[in-house]
Amino acid sequence: MSGYHSWRRRPISNHKQQDALLQQRIQDAHQRSKGHYGAPRIHAELRAEGLRVSRKRVARLMRSNSLQAKGKRRWVRTTNSSHTLPVCRNLLVGQLAWV
Repeated sequence: MSGYHSWRRRPISNHKQQDALLQQRIQDAHQRSKGHYGAPRIHAELRAEGLRVSRKRVARLMRSNSLQAKGKRRWVRTTNSSHTLPVCRNLLVGQLAWV
């Protein structure tokens, strides 16, 4: 029997089985955080639950499952209202713009 066929008949390794279980725990933690937690926070959460796992393993499993943290929305100031410059008067007040 060739090496390929013997490889195909081998049972799933313990590491792969543990990865599948860990993957489910990571997905649950990611959903509980509404997608805001990345690998470091999920790793901390799993460690708090008593699970011994490395942050790199969590990151690898998150990458393989396309899970990533939502980024923070940037806050952009569009108006600077606290200035001493003169303000132009409104030329449209009193006129019918839609006639």
